[in-house]
Amino acid sequence: MVEQKRTQVPKPRKPRRRSASHISMGELARLGDGKVAYIKMLSSDEANRMYPAVKGLPKGISLFALHAADGTPLALTDSRQAAIGHAMGDKLHVESLH
Repeated sequence: MVEQKRTQVPKPRKPRRRSASHISMGELARLGDGKVAYIKMLSSDEANRMYPAVKGLPKGISLFALHAADGTPLALTDSRQAAIGHAMGDKLHVESLH
């Protein structure tokens, strides 16, 4: 009886996805050629720190900031729908962040 040696064929690897934490600021700036934005929910305290020129924000409310892909703030609103509307008006594609 001849013994056959089994060889294992390696399974193909799935391509690794790069997480947002591994993307440089330069790479973010080039995403979508300036046509990609994201919306971030902020507390009024966070908004006061990020937007010092905005005065009189009530405490304890949630706000929505529209940012360019590189993090540049574009707008601050009191609703997600208003932030989306602002993005649409500027012909920006809004991406979801996880």
